Amino acid sequence: MNIDISSNPGRSAGRPREFDIDEALDKAITVFSEQGYHGTSISDLRDAMGLTAGSLYKAFKDKHAIFLASFDRYKQVRNALLDEELGKADNGRDGVYRMLAFYAEGAHGEGGRRGCLAVGTAVELAIFDDEAARRVERSMDRFETTFEALIRRGQEDGSINRSIDPNATARLLLSVVQGLRVLGKTSPGRAQTFSVVDVAMKLLD
Repeated sequence: MNIDISSNPGRSAGRPREFDIDEALDKAITVFSEQGYHGTSISDLRDAMGLTAGSLYKAFKDKHAIFLASFDRYKQVRNALLDEELGKADNGRDGVYRMLAFYAEGAHGEGGRRGCLAVGTAVELAIFDDEAARRVERSMDRFETTFEALIRRGQEDGSINRSIDPNATARLLLSVVQGLRVLGKTSPGRAQTFSVVDVAMKLLD
């Protein structure tokens, strides 16, 4: 989506100055993920997004508004990619593996060092920022609900042990995923990251 940031709404001559909001937010996501909310300044965002301070403030009220929009964009993109991956699952167990693997892929190398915006927000802002806390809560709820649905699907199709507690196991798998994203900051190798996935899958036996 393009945002018109022309300083004169009624101007007819010349081409309006516009920027692609999603492209700009994608750049802001990288900065917030690497530096955190408090460690990021408006000048950092301006430079990363390729905009002037005036242009930023015409599109967003303040840094907090940029952050919330970035968080929403981050979750929109990640959720769409995850849903696409889960659509390939043959059964419930395969779905759980694909979900764990999806996040394990982002927990090593450059992506791992950059960090997860949702986890960073939970640690840095959720205690005293109600709007950020609500977004984190929705994100975690979606994780847990998806894991639980996949476990129940697996129990119905016979790929997951029927004796395990779907809700408690889903919460444990959520903890594994979030823990992987935190560990990703220490630059683990792919093999190390996926060894955790292999152990987590044994919970379904």
